[in-house]
Amino acid sequence: MTKQDRAVRTRLALIRSAAEQFEARGYVRAGLAEISAGAGVSPGALHFHFANKAAVAEAVEHAAEQALREAAACHRDGDGSALQRLVDVTHHVARLLCADVVVRAGLRLNAEQVAGRVRDLRREWRQCVQGLLTEAEREGELAAGVTPQRTSAVVLAATTGIEVLAREDDGWLARPSLTDLWQLLLPCLAAPCLAGTLDPAGSGSAGSGSVGSAPAGPGVQAEAGRVGLAVR
Repeated sequence: MTKQDRAVRTRLALIRSAAEQFEARGYVRAGLAEISAGAGVSPGALHFHFANKAAVAEAVEHAAEQALREAAACHRDGDGSALQRLVDVTHHVARLLCADVVVRAGLRLNAEQVAGRVRDLRREWRQCVQGLLTEAEREGELAAGVTPQRTSAVVLAATTGIEVLAREDDGWLARPSLTDLWQLLLPCLAAPCLAGTLDPAGSGSAGSGSVGSAPAGPGVQAEAGRVGLAVR
């Protein structure tokens, strides 16, 4: 393993360890000593990569943002019904939150507005929801009187609420919870021509892989792509 490879691995280990501390204890109570210990490195190694705790938190938020952006893009730019892709992306993001501590911690940090940062991790999600509903309207998929603006507000409120509730009980992110949500919403949103064609549990394109813990979740993988050429 080259020196650069080791540096990248150390940085990513620190980001994951920091995410675990931020999720469990919040930004204020999380300590740099615990973060470095969780990554299996010295405090000096941590300070080689990050000037302070705020810099570590920024890296966690950035990795979470990249993972959420990639999840949104894969459904926003897909094929088939826009309403089905909207259903699918909610299931995708729920699995992402279950699987990736970096994404969960990034959203928590962003909600706490740590250190006065202005990054908006939910912006990509809002744009994804609004874009898919606008496409659905354009393709005649929405019921009469249903507008993208009002509908996106409902979907955003519901999905953001689920994410917040899941901080205490991850059962809110389970597939049946989202399926129940869409079983209620779709009959109100979808044009009659789509009746019976939309799957509230998510179509095959939503994926059905395991969301068990992994050494490096999508958020950390996204960060790896960013730092691979930057760390020397």
